[in-house]
Amino acid sequence: MTDTLETRTHREVQRYYGETLASSEDLKTSACCTSAAPAGYLQEVLAAIHPEVQSRYYGCGLVVPEALDDLRVLDLGCGAGRDVYLLSKLVGEQGSVVGVDMTPEQLAVARRHRDFHAEAFGHKVSNVEFLEGNIERLDELDLPDASFDLIISNCVINLAVDKAAVLRSVRRLLKPGGEMYFSDVYADRRIPAELAADPVLYGECLSGALYWRDFIRMATDAGLARPRLLDDEELSMTDPDVRRKIGDIRFCSATFRVFSLQDCEPADEDYGLQAVYRGGIPDAPDHWVLDRQTSFAEGVRTPISGNTYRILRQSRFSRYFDLFGDFSRHFGEFSDETPLPLFAAGTKKVKSGGCC
Repeated sequence: MTDTLETRTHREVQRYYGETLASSEDLKTSACCTSAAPAGYLQEVLAAIHPEVQSRYYGCGLVVPEALDDLRVLDLGCGAGRDVYLLSKLVGEQGSVVGVDMTPEQLAVARRHRDFHAEAFGHKVSNVEFLEGNIERLDELDLPDASFDLIISNCVINLAVDKAAVLRSVRRLLKPGGEMYFSDVYADRRIPAELAADPVLYGECLSGALYWRDFIRMATDAGLARPRLLDDEELSMTDPDVRRKIGDIRFCSATFRVFSLQDCEPADEDYGLQAVYRGGIPDAPDHWVLDRQTSFAEGVRTPISGNTYRILRQSRFSRYFDLFGDFSRHFGEFSDETPLPLFAAGTKKVKSGGCC
């Protein structure tokens, strides 16, 4: 095999996560950590996950959306399987979760605890499967088109060399109306080549981070709807060597949701449409948040853009909403749904602590 930059980078990532890091305590930055406290019902599930799986967790967010019953889920870059097992409980016995990772050492940890988690969650048989593979070459795995309701990923796409290939596969594998819900690390500018070649910065989820505007363009170029921002935190670099190398570059961990929709538009447009939330989404009985700009109170008519209408009509959330209006008249831009720029004044907090 030709020793290209891509193959060298893949080897370095495998070595870093398979050999260098024995646990999350070995990380040099807080980039690949989750600082947000999970909701109470998630804490109960997390407490049941095997300690060895927990210790090899390197995510940067909580990738747990709503309305998960019976879904078929794919985890890109599942590592030792923490999020796979968390979702396996939440989708229930009729749902299933497939985890893909290219690091054999991580997958060995994940696979040896399948029976443990099936018993802990009261499942007669395990509803999880782990596949060894590169998320940039998902077409090499036996994964049929339009076979997943939900795709998650937790601080992994930044480690991919061909990120556009990952997003194209997401579009192919999602069912119509399906969702990708994921956390990752982004930068406030494009990363210089010399930093992108640094194996420690790459392994720490920094030098492979996309400039956030490039990510939004890349997602829409892949045929996905415009990403919806849910949360973001600017990262603080505590390691002096890392801080010296990155200079003035700012990094942010962010959670986005992206839908695979028919007839979506490049921007959010106003057609005078409205939605009423009927309630009933688990853990959001009277108020549901779609993204940072869009939320719904039960029983209240809420103005929505054309793309939000498409999400609520085509996705698994359709059974929770009544929709009003049509696309016969256009009123211009729906400005309330313009995504907030990362690193702007809207960025809420700085993540500087360790992993939890």
